[in-house]
Amino acid sequence: MVSLPRDEAEHLTRVLRLGVGDTVSVFDGRGREFLASVASVQRRDVRMRLLSRIEPAIEPAVALTLAQAVLKGDKMDDVVRDAVMLGAAAIQPLVTKRTETTVAALMRSARVDRWRRVAVASVKQSRRAIVPDIRTPLTLETYLDEPPPALRLMLVEPAAGAKPQSLSILRGEAIPSDAAVLVGPEGGWVESECEQARGRGVRLITLGQRTLRADAAPVVAVCLLQFLWGDL
Repeated sequence: MVSLPRDEAEHLTRVLRLGVGDTVSVFDGRGREFLASVASVQRRDVRMRLLSRIEPAIEPAVALTLAQAVLKGDKMDDVVRDAVMLGAAAIQPLVTKRTETTVAALMRSARVDRWRRVAVASVKQSRRAIVPDIRTPLTLETYLDEPPPALRLMLVEPAAGAKPQSLSILRGEAIPSDAAVLVGPEGGWVESECEQARGRGVRLITLGQRTLRADAAPVVAVCLLQFLWGDL
């Protein structure tokens, strides 16, 4: 017998309108999924009886972190939702030179908690059983000091003058065990950030000549990397 978290209990009873005896699939956020029946409902306390194990959707072989500069308004919600749906292992919010917020402001607000709720909702929609880590926001400088994955890529525009490589160059390379892709804010990266990242071993790449919206670029990048690594 297991109890649902309060918000999930309310969703089950008020939105799905399920009751005792109804069956649903439940997961623990760490990769285990079960068929379960509603055993009891007492206001916000819902208890489930686990019936059988379900084989969850296969997670990508490459644990990919999206290191995304925080976008304006609700655009970050959409990025988190879509990246989680596509199989990202973690989302690292970044504060950069052209990001219109600070780490302190993000920590004072409820945005990180909202992104975590968005991630849970996206996991349920996409039938994943693992909830990706929505990490504490960092400045770009602090993030670059973190222990790196096997591969770190920074997405830049060709017009930025940073002389990036085409993403297609990865096609002939060994598949990494884990990776991160850094995507900038609406105004892009400043030159010093590109040079700083390059100096830390981050590879600068481009998706081509077209200029994508800030909230579309990370989704395209994740899709293409998943495709190149056979994880899409």
